[in-house]
Amino acid sequence: MEVSASILSVNEAESAHTFYRLELAHIDYFHIDVMDEKFVENNTEEMMKMYADHLKNITNIPLDVHLMVEDIKKYVDIFSSNEPRNITFHIEATKNKEEIIELINYIKQYSKVGIAIKPDTDVEKVYEFLPLIHTVMIMTVEPGKGGQKLITGTIEKIKKLKQYIEENNLEIDIEADGGIDTENIKKLKDAGVDIAVVGTALINAKDYKYTVNQLKM
Repeated sequence: MEVSASILSVNEAESAHTFYRLELAHIDYFHIDVMDEKFVENNTEEMMKMYADHLKNITNIPLDVHLMVEDIKKYVDIFSSNEPRNITFHIEATKNKEEIIELINYIKQYSKVGIAIKPDTDVEKVYEFLPLIHTVMIMTVEPGKGGQKLITGTIEKIKKLKQYIEENNLEIDIEADGGIDTENIKKLKDAGVDIAVVGTALINAKDYKYTVNQLKM
């Protein structure tokens, strides 16, 4: 299990110290939650770009960029300069299959590609694109806000996706995002999650290294 630390709730005044502590705790990725106030309520573009620029200069830990936006190409262009490991976009922000394939090919110029789906979106909608991408992100809360409680029904969706991946001999990571903590991480791991995005449960923890170790057990 890899841990992608969501920095959405990081206090700007303490950000440099927080990033340093997270690096010492051996997180695997810094998770960049980009919101445009259209696809979701909040707007984090300016803050996330500032954090991404800062992280590029101070750490070798890869960036995991999650675009919760309508104009996907615009934000790919903005964050590609940060050389992220992965850029993930929402299937719900696209109009048709042709657009999805075009976006996949566009992102591949800069990084690995992920497709995210909301809790109410059927997982079958991503099946035909799995051979073309590197990650499927299952949202385990409604996207757009931190600190939510994990929607337990999404665990069955993860199990279904994992089974399909194994039956079709695909090499692809399952990433889960939302409401993940040390209490529910085992259920997600058992369901087949490869990468857990953890936000407030990690950022608000007293001991980052202990918490990351608990998440990875």
